Amino acid sequence: MIVWTVANQKGGVGKTTTAVSLAGLLAGRGHNTLLVDVDPHGSLTSYFGLDPDSVEDSVYTLFQDTSLEHTERLIRNTRFDHLYLMPASTALTTLDRQLGAKAGMGLVLSRAFKPLADQFDNIIIDCPPMLGVLMVNALAACEKLLMPVQTEFLALKGLERMLHTLKMINHTRQPPLPHLIIPTMFDRRTRASQETLQYLQDNYKEELWDKVVPVDTQFREASRAGIPLSMMNAKTRGIQAYSELLDSLIGPASSENEIVAAV
Repeated sequence: MIVWTVANQKGGVGKTTTAVSLAGLLAGRGHNTLLVDVDPHGSLTSYFGLDPDSVEDSVYTLFQDTSLEHTERLIRNTRFDHLYLMPASTALTTLDRQLGAKAGMGLVLSRAFKPLADQFDNIIIDCPPMLGVLMVNALAACEKLLMPVQTEFLALKGLERMLHTLKMINHTRQPPLPHLIIPTMFDRRTRASQETLQYLQDNYKEELWDKVVPVDTQFREASRAGIPLSMMNAKTRGIQAYSELLDSLIGPASSENEIVAAV
């Protein structure tokens, strides 16, 4: 089982789109994949038709009762083969106030995932855009950190904060957490996108994915329909980019193992 965390300390940079797109592609290849929403805004939860304001048995439950008795019942089937969800509740906003100073609360997700190792091939965590107990948990639980960065200058501050957080985490973690910066929402027609991408290439070359995820309005349509775009139209520019990203992370799928996911 591989645990991935998708994080950046700025909202609106494509975190949820990245999580859903990679999960949809993995599920389409036949990998049992669990999406875990630890963002109190619950965008990932809403994507799959649940209301984070009213959902019961969510990630919040893990932090209220750390006995691990609830882990499996928090997992929801989606209507897509091989794709599952552990939803978020807006009650997650209270965790830093409730538990921030309590010892051992940075490893809740790590402990909760251990019994799932035989059930899932991949777990993908969608993070909130701020540092707190939820992000610390997500970073402690994962084997690799993916950092989507919108190719516009305001997004660079979020990246700088995220890299600073990663540096702090790595002080207490050995080996250091591998990470990859993913340029998203790239629009080659605009100077802002071109210049931001050049800045990333000049300053973070060793940590930067060598391709980009382009602007693609089909992501919005897929979100409205509650369907991973790879399962709605796998030939779009955006999904072709995420497919290349996934190949770079785990290797290409062989034609014999590739599964065509049906809605």
